[in-house]
Amino acid sequence: MNKPIITVTNVFKQFEKAGTIIKVLNGMSFVVAEKERIAVVGVSGTGKSTLLHILGTLDRPTSGSVHYHNDDVTRKSDVELSSFRNKNIGFVFQFHYLIQEFTALENVMIPGLIAGEKHSHITKRAKKLLTDVGLSHRMSHKPPELSGGEQQRVAIARALIMNPSVVFADEPTGNLDPATGETVAGILFEINEKMGTTLVIVTHNYDIVEKVPRVIRIHNGQSIEEKGHGTSTH
Repeated sequence: MNKPIITVTNVFKQFEKAGTIIKVLNGMSFVVAEKERIAVVGVSGTGKSTLLHILGTLDRPTSGSVHYHNDDVTRKSDVELSSFRNKNIGFVFQFHYLIQEFTALENVMIPGLIAGEKHSHITKRAKKLLTDVGLSHRMSHKPPELSGGEQQRVAIARALIMNPSVVFADEPTGNLDPATGETVAGILFEINEKMGTTLVIVTHNYDIVEKVPRVIRIHNGQSIEEKGHGTSTH
């Protein structure tokens, strides 16, 4: 097993709604290694997306810690987390969250421009990524002019623009037909294999589940290994 890139230790997450405490994650612990490809599964409402948001530093646990290498990101300020996230983490969601007024190329460039990268450098990289995902002929098109699958490929290219060490994908094929979904999943797998990018996918798509080496199922707010050799707490 490669070196750990993410270490989740005794993570709890709860919400308060109408005076009632809702417990979502109940002491979850596991390790994600560099270059791993993992699927996170479980019935609706078990906390899969909540976990992904915590791993991706979009949300904080109620208690427990998340380390990237030896860095406890749960102790970082919001400003520090924003910078860390932009440089180290890529996201692909079920809904593409593309800016409708921007072209595909401009959408892919946004994280790099936010980070202050040189415009010419980020333009060149964005064009290469769009070519890599099969959209060299669609760079000047805006999201309303693209199919669902094409928009998801733009979102994947955007997730990769800062060369992140980890990509989190939350139901990336959820709104796609089976054939298009298979294409999108194949692109994500290829990124993991060729670029060595760690890939964590929340999914209900069992075609994806069958093709990953390791599956973590969330049950009663805890992680259960279904296959693979990582470390988890039952």
